[in-house]
Amino acid sequence: MPTVILGGGIIGASVAYYLSQQNPNEEIHILESSSTLFSSASGYAAGFLAKDWFEPSLLPLGKLSFAMHESLAAEHGGAKRWGYMKGTALSLGSTDAGAGGKRGDDWLRSGTSRAETSTSQPVLTEGPEWLTKQKGTVVERISEKGSVAQVDPLRLSQFLLDESLKRGVKLHQSCKATALVTDNSRTITAIRTININTKFESTLPVTNIIIAAGSWAPSVFESLFPLSQTKFPIYPLAGYSLVVRSPRYTSEHEKKINGDSHAAFTTHPPSCGFSPEIFSREGEEIYIAGLNSRDIPVPERVEDLKKYWDHKEMDRLKNVTVRLMGRLPDAAVEATEEVTNVDDLEILREGLCLRPVAERGVPFVSRVEDKFLGSGLKTVRNGGVFVAAGHGPWGISLALGTGKVVADLVNGVKPTADVSGLGVGSSKAKL
Repeated sequence: MPTVILGGGIIGASVAYYLSQQNPNEEIHILESSSTLFSSASGYAAGFLAKDWFEPSLLPLGKLSFAMHESLAAEHGGAKRWGYMKGTALSLGSTDAGAGGKRGDDWLRSGTSRAETSTSQPVLTEGPEWLTKQKGTVVERISEKGSVAQVDPLRLSQFLLDESLKRGVKLHQSCKATALVTDNSRTITAIRTININTKFESTLPVTNIIIAAGSWAPSVFESLFPLSQTKFPIYPLAGYSLVVRSPRYTSEHEKKINGDSHAAFTTHPPSCGFSPEIFSREGEEIYIAGLNSRDIPVPERVEDLKKYWDHKEMDRLKNVTVRLMGRLPDAAVEATEEVTNVDDLEILREGLCLRPVAERGVPFVSRVEDKFLGSGLKTVRNGGVFVAAGHGPWGISLALGTGKVVADLVNGVKPTADVSGLGVGSSKAKL
C-alpha cells in the first residue's frame, strides 16, 4: 500500500512517524517542495503545547496530542533532545482586566490574546525574572498544573523525520506532485512528481495520498483535483518572531524553577497594536511573537517568503521585546511610558513564517471521500485521499495526535481521538 505524503513539515513528519510505526513494511514517501526542511512554521513557531485550550470539536484531538507529547518525551529523552518542558501559562494584563473563559479561535481573528482560550480561572502570581514589571499591570496564572508545556518545534520535527527515515520512509526534497495517473476506470494508481531543481520527472505508485502541506494545502489539492468542487478555505497567517537570550534567564534560573517553562500572554503595551506572546525554552532561550499579518500571500515555495519580509515590522517587534524583557534603568523603580528599558538582550534568531489557519476555526483532519474528488475520480480499495491541514497557531501542539489519527484513518481503524467535527463533510466545512 504505497503512501505519498505531500508536505514535509511537522504534520507530515508526524504522519510518517506513526504510519511507519504501525506499518513497518509499508512504502511511504514524503514530498517536500522546499530546499530547506522545516523552514516555515514547523521550525519557526513557538512550540507552546496546551491540553484543553480548544473548542469542543477539537478538544479530543488536543487532549490526545498533549498526552502523546508527554509520553514521547519520556520515552525518547525529549527534555534534552527537543526541549520538552512542563510549563505555566501567565497573563500580563491591566489591574482591572481578567482572562480566560472563551473557546475557539475568535482571539486570532480579533487580534486579542490567546489567553482568552484558557479554561482556568486567573490567579494572581509572580512573573518570571525575565519578564520586566510594567506599571498598572498584574501577572495572573491562567493554567492548571500539568496542562501546558513547551518544546523546540524544529528539534521535534527533525526527530520525527529522522526516526521515520530510519524505518525506511523516503524523503523527496525540492520535489512536488504535478498530476495524478489513473486507469481506464478513473481509479488513481500513481502520482507524477518533478524535482524543482533538476526538472527530473518520475512516477510513484500510490494507494494513499495525504495532503499535509500547511498553507500550501489548498493549492496542492486544487492542482491534483482541478475539477473538484471541494475547497479548503485555509489562509496564511504570517508571523514575525525573535529568539533572544536574557541575562535574567540563564541555566541557573532554569534550575531554580525546576526546568519548567513560562508562557506569558499580554496585550501590553497597548500602544504596540498587537498581542505579544513570550515563551521561555530549554537552553536559555526566550521566544517572542504575536505580530501577525494576513497581507502576505502564499509564495510558490517557502524560500520566496523572504521577499515579503518587512524590516520595519521586525523593528516594531524588537522594540516591544525590549519593553517587556529589557532591564529597567537603575534609577527607575518601575517601567512607565517615559522610561526606556536598557536593551541587554542578545538576539539569536529573527523569523517570519506562515501558519495555516482554517477559516472555519478548526483544522481539516479527515479522509476526503471519493465523491468530493471530482470528475469521477476514485481511489483503490483500502486506499484514499486524506487531508491534515489548517491547524493555525496550534500546529505544534496538535501535531502528534494528528499524525496518530491520520495513521489510524489510513489503516481503516477507529481513530484514537474523535475527529468527526474535523471532517471535510462536517457542518463547518465549506464545500
